[in-house]
Amino acid sequence: MRKIIIPTDFSENAFNALKFAAELFKYERSDFFLLHAYADEVYNTDGLLTQEFLDEFKETTRKNSETELEKTKERILELFPNPRHKFHTVASFGMLIDEVNDLVDRENADIIVTSTRGKTNDRKMTFGSNSLQIIKYVQCPVLSIPEKYEYSDPKKILFPSNYMLPYQKRELKLAGDLARAFCAELHMLYISNFPLDSFRQKDNQLAIKEQFYDVKQEFHQVEEQEKTAAILEAIEKLDIDLLILVNSRHSYLENVLYQSTLDKIGLHPKIPFLVLQNFHRT
Repeated sequence: MRKIIIPTDFSENAFNALKFAAELFKYERSDFFLLHAYADEVYNTDGLLTQEFLDEFKETTRKNSETELEKTKERILELFPNPRHKFHTVASFGMLIDEVNDLVDRENADIIVTSTRGKTNDRKMTFGSNSLQIIKYVQCPVLSIPEKYEYSDPKKILFPSNYMLPYQKRELKLAGDLARAFCAELHMLYISNFPLDSFRQKDNQLAIKEQFYDVKQEFHQVEEQEKTAAILEAIEKLDIDLLILVNSRHSYLENVLYQSTLDKIGLHPKIPFLVLQNFHRT
């Protein structure tokens, strides 16, 4: 049973991410958890002068959140009445990152699917602040869906790596399962002027190959250059449908996304973007 968390602020961008998830896991028995964290809505409201009014407003906000979650659930079931899927709603009074992390731990979730932007839709940022916070701080794979991205089966997957890190089997298996479900091709990208010749690199590459069994795999090496440019060039050249990066210290994701600050993103993916967190989880 696949367990999938969908954080939502009830925006169309968030619903588009939910639709994408329903399509992506259409062949799997899956539990979807529609999560709305509403603490910000309470605390950011002007005029909360008394504890009594705060408690009343909190209760009103909770009921509104539950109502909107049910509407979202009914809407997705109408579009995708898949007998393999079950949808659960979770309205939580807390900060988004805390509530997502708690739900991940409680349900032992496999993946979080989120939109790159929510209600604020600030086009100066590649990712909305909430999406960035989830990617950086939640210990679970995160799939981010670009604004207004129309679903298509992932047929070509790009996975840049320097093969210096041993990746978690559970997270590689998730990516491998997706690739096999759609008979996708895996394109490994190695950005270096040097051959892949260390024992560490060869062992880590073998571990990736083993998790992507029965998947057509191609190895690409390009000369050392600015990593963002190399990745974007490969996406265009190879007609990639899904990008995979790993969020670990000294990883490609850290180098690409966090070049200056979290609000200044160096990578602008136009395709779905799967972040493997590389944390050990049972």
